[in-house]
Amino acid sequence: MGGKGYPNMKQGFVPIEHLRARAAELGLRVGASPAPPGPEGDRLQQWLDDGRNADMGWLAREPERRADARIVLPGARSVVSIEEPYWQGELPAPEDDRPVGRIARYALGDDYHGVLLDKVRALAAELGDELARPYVDTGPVLEKPRAARAGLGWVGKHTNAVSRVQGSWWFIGDVITRTEVEPSEPHPDMCGTCTSCLDACPTGAIRHDAPYRLDARLCISYLTIELRGPIPRDLRPLVGQWIYGCDLCLDACPWNRFAEPTRELRYQPRKELVNPKLEEILLWDQPTFSRIMKGSPIKRTKRRGLLRNVAVAMGNSGDRAMVPHLIRCLRDEPDPLVRGHAAWALGVLGGSEARGALEAARTDIDDDVRDEVEFALES
Repeated sequence: MGGKGYPNMKQGFVPIEHLRARAAELGLRVGASPAPPGPEGDRLQQWLDDGRNADMGWLAREPERRADARIVLPGARSVVSIEEPYWQGELPAPEDDRPVGRIARYALGDDYHGVLLDKVRALAAELGDELARPYVDTGPVLEKPRAARAGLGWVGKHTNAVSRVQGSWWFIGDVITRTEVEPSEPHPDMCGTCTSCLDACPTGAIRHDAPYRLDARLCISYLTIELRGPIPRDLRPLVGQWIYGCDLCLDACPWNRFAEPTRELRYQPRKELVNPKLEEILLWDQPTFSRIMKGSPIKRTKRRGLLRNVAVAMGNSGDRAMVPHLIRCLRDEPDPLVRGHAAWALGVLGGSEARGALEAARTDIDDDVRDEVEFALES
């Protein structure tokens, strides 16, 4: 065993500087931690016991595997953590006053899972371990605590990773390996008394009385991406204009002032996703969605989830110019989930035109849509 091309490398041991040199060539930062688990496993179990994972049941499957890399790969000695920045610089302002959707920065370009995984695999090749397991957000690894143990940053009060180099704007990859990699110095928590991220959260998913503990059930990112059914009515007004993900707590982090634009061109925003007009997205049929979202992480929410979110954003816009578009959606959209949220949005925007459309929709064939229509008429 042993990495490639490093003259002082012992059998089965890789100096961290060797990996850092290769990582720099790829536009990455890297660190390592020993494979045995730290305290993060107990914190995960408590989080699960509290039900804070919402209906993301996969997080509760075999949590011990996420905590202990040696269960995933027998004989594992190290976990290599990799950081790649995705800050794209300042985004342009909307060109006019029409309501636009907001999309989390990480999803504006190509899907990072594939882009970063190629680079993680290139680093894994330096380890001389044919069984090494490279992952990017798809394996049983507690990535953010591992990144802190590997010296890349720390887990902030918003539960995201923070770096003195890139603020909150970076992806994490990992390699579990049987090769011993020189461990890095763990990074201390540098949030101090700052509460900017907690102040920024409109739903209480992160709170002043429970920092470092995210309640996914209230998180806008969860509501607009992972949640498959209707968004709870009491939370819809708090979603604002977010149609995929949410960056409010990330935007608020003062460490972001040190972020440098990414070198990776594939993370640059697609023009269709910067300040997208809500009424235009609401017209997307399945072929249009599939074409525009090819290679995008937004595919995860599927067309019905994205249009559901767009309808909510329209209602929250306060712009009655959205009413005719929502009426068309309520009348013609084949998916009942989208129709139901369009009905809610019409109830929020109000007016005689909206009321007339809602009255006509009382005969909708779907029970859930009719329930949304009645709620909209009452409110």
